[in-house]
Amino acid sequence: MALMRHGFGYMVEELGLFQMLSLPRRRMKQQQPETKTLGERVRLVLEDLGPTFVKLGQLASTRSDLLPESVIRELVKLQDQVPPFSAEAARSILEEELEMPVGDMFARFDDIPVAAASIGQVHLGKLKSGEEVAVKIQRPGALQTITRDLAILHDLSHMAEKRWEWARRYQLVKIVEEFSRSLLAEMDYSREGRNTEKIALQFQSDPHIFIPQIFWQFTSSRVMTMEYVEGVTLSQPEQLEKAGFDRKLIAKRFVNAMLHQMFMEGFFHADPHPGNLLVRKDGSLAFLDFGMVGRLSSDMKDHLSELIIALMRKNTDSMVSAILHLGLLPEDNDLESLRRDLDVLRDEYYDLPFSEIGIGKALSDLFGVAQRHAIMMPPDLTLLGKALLTMEGVIQKLDPELSIIDMAEPFGRKLVKERFSPRRLRGKFLGSAAGLAEALLDIPSQARQLSALISKGKLKVELSMPEMDSLMRKLDQISNRLSFSIVLLAFSIIMVGLIIGSSMNRQSSILWHFPVIGIGLGVAFLMVVWLLYAIFKSGRF
Repeated sequence: MALMRHGFGYMVEELGLFQMLSLPRRRMKQQQPETKTLGERVRLVLEDLGPTFVKLGQLASTRSDLLPESVIRELVKLQDQVPPFSAEAARSILEEELEMPVGDMFARFDDIPVAAASIGQVHLGKLKSGEEVAVKIQRPGALQTITRDLAILHDLSHMAEKRWEWARRYQLVKIVEEFSRSLLAEMDYSREGRNTEKIALQFQSDPHIFIPQIFWQFTSSRVMTMEYVEGVTLSQPEQLEKAGFDRKLIAKRFVNAMLHQMFMEGFFHADPHPGNLLVRKDGSLAFLDFGMVGRLSSDMKDHLSELIIALMRKNTDSMVSAILHLGLLPEDNDLESLRRDLDVLRDEYYDLPFSEIGIGKALSDLFGVAQRHAIMMPPDLTLLGKALLTMEGVIQKLDPELSIIDMAEPFGRKLVKERFSPRRLRGKFLGSAAGLAEALLDIPSQARQLSALISKGKLKVELSMPEMDSLMRKLDQISNRLSFSIVLLAFSIIMVGLIIGSSMNRQSSILWHFPVIGIGLGVAFLMVVWLLYAIFKSGRF
């Protein structure tokens, strides 16, 4: 119904879903698509389908390598707004998960939540030990609902790949599986707690960055209890000034913290929107909500730095090389077309001063090129692009004159130095040498296994030659035509011999009262017909 309401009825028909609908088919077809953009209609469909699809849309908004910019702009508008569930249900879940009465855990537990979303809601409280806490509680039945909706979406993606070439090209099933893993990971609050502590370790010696403490004795997969943080969010720049905070200093601390997470640690907060950032009374910047994080391996950081440097140097060949290292290129991709698109992108940045180039915008543009060429970029890399864009949006309100590229330069130098450091090169060399030595030491064992298979006659050899089928078909055609010609020639010789012999001897062709020539003609004729039928039936004449 949601698809029909917003102009996607053709998808319902082509997927064969009409039989599942209760309304008559004709009435369904009569509904006309609204005069809205594709992105608006996609957003409205997701909102109609409910919380699971809203969350999936929010995750999809990070994948600028898969979706057009017009759709991304609409997906970021998706709001996760649902009414809160009852205090009784919240207390029941607390007691079920933590296996103790609420009164034994909290000196105070506020029944009215301070925030509510499709997955859970947040209550404030005070522990018996005196700490003020925020308690995140998962919505009743949320996991079951999301699991069911994801199963339906998985089935639909399989149906789409069977019917539409674009769905196969973009590997829709894999995309759905990737989003499903991300959403189910976000459902596990204990995982979010571990993410929080991992980020906290990155800044344990930095007094300007604050990460709340997790109280593990009151945390499970459906409940997370963390230190309550009070402050002014970055979404209120005017309030920051009224409170006497230096917006420029806050902006620098925020950018420095994010770049450190991304390029030095390779583990970063992937959703740094203003609501997840608070300035505390002492001026320190607090990060909240670590349900969505990104990871960058050493190799990925290397290729990412190559990509950014290539873009800044306007080097198309290096950009192509970096994109191929980072993404999964389809077999039928046209590299020349990719180069042309990258040349156009390079020209857009050609006359811009280095300080005016935004890293997030540059990566987003590159992902747009990747999307047009169906290049699958790693999910964590697209999360990085989204986080950088979000960061640039926050900085634009705090300090529009701040150049993120200038602040990123020292991190870039560190990355290059780290990449070519003797320790790193030695580690790579030793790793490769160890792998080679292990392979060499394994040769005798492999040889014994091969010898045993040969002696038992169980060795199977499979050869794959792309042109073999075509070659065998040609050989079949030649042999069949040759057989046909030989049979016809033999038939002709036999019949001519019989006729000539009969004429020269002036004898009848009757043998034992049977017409030999006539019978021979009949038999030969039947053989020719049978041979022709067999050859034409094989389709290899």
